[in-house]
Amino acid sequence: MNEMTAMIANLAPIILMVLIFYFLLYRPQKKAQEARNKMLESLKVGSRIITIGGIYGTIVNLTDEIVTIKIADKVEVEVSRNAINGVAEDKNVSA
Repeated sequence: MNEMTAMIANLAPIILMVLIFYFLLYRPQKKAQEARNKMLESLKVGSRIITIGGIYGTIVNLTDEIVTIKIADKVEVEVSRNAINGVAEDKNVSA
């Protein structure tokens, strides 16, 4: 019985580290990734977005991999779908 208790006492710090790693690192990162994937899947033509590079634009066309955004009059840019940072909340900026 003492050997079993000693073995559990030796493994307790490792188990504690695994639990801390899971709750502080893995789980929040997985939730953030799921939210990002949901945002990317919900994009549609006419959505106002901001790219990772900070460019605001309106979606003109989109495929599974490429999104065409209008950033100014007669100026359209193709970007990777993964280059979209999020949906723009600011309504004051117009493209």
